[in-house]
Amino acid sequence: MIIKVLAANTAASETFAAEHGMSLYVETDHHRLLFDTGASDLFIKNAEKLHVDLAQVDAAMISHGHYDHGGGLHAFLAINDKAPIFAHAKAFAGYYALRSGGQKEYIGLDQTLSSNMRLHLCGDYLRIDDQLTLYADVAPKWFVPASNSNLLMQEGDSFVADDFLHEQYLVISQAGKTLLITGCAHRGIVNIVERAGERLGRRPDYVVGGFHLRHSVVRPGSDACVLTEIAHRLLETGAQYYTGHCTSVDAFHCLKAVMGNYIKYIAAGETITFDM
Repeated sequence: MIIKVLAANTAASETFAAEHGMSLYVETDHHRLLFDTGASDLFIKNAEKLHVDLAQVDAAMISHGHYDHGGGLHAFLAINDKAPIFAHAKAFAGYYALRSGGQKEYIGLDQTLSSNMRLHLCGDYLRIDDQLTLYADVAPKWFVPASNSNLLMQEGDSFVADDFLHEQYLVISQAGKTLLITGCAHRGIVNIVERAGERLGRRPDYVVGGFHLRHSVVRPGSDACVLTEIAHRLLETGAQYYTGHCTSVDAFHCLKAVMGNYIKYIAAGETITFDM
């Protein structure tokens, strides 16, 4: 199985463009998948350079209702006329970021797409077929990113803290192994991996995606100390981790100091091959 990184905050070389966003092309023995579309149509341009024909994608997943993961959805619908789009039922609600000066900036998806006929709105759990499963029922018990605190959702005329119930995760099973993909891990990467293990009856072999670890997480103590705790928890799972996008380079190096070769940083233009 392979994953080609179509969009990320950094690029593997000058051949590829980068943006604040994430998009992954996934090829299994039965599927050609698109997980997230980045913030714009940049993922399409990088796909062409990676010799990926997005018109042949047979299913697409949007991890959650933020523009940096679904901003290119309109562009994808224009070049692919067949793939169903799986998004959480709450993905098209109103999501905002609190900026300096108290200004609220809309960071959600294009709400005009919420009625698109190819859109499949998911709940907390959906088994698409023998290979693909989506789940969203993750309790934010441990190491929830502190940067969530400036992310809001609209309820009527009010703004409240985003609960990230709109965030979903993909598990791919093949050849007796499993791979977990997460968009931003707003509910905490440790919690997401733990829930995958509960759902599957075993921990995933591979984990790919953004972990939303930048400056701190909600827990007393220094940032480095908390990241070290997270790294130990992830290392205990025995999985191989690949991260980028909303995992800062500094946070990655802190994780890698503990995890060694069990974690790698990914950038736009890279191809990852999995033994499964």
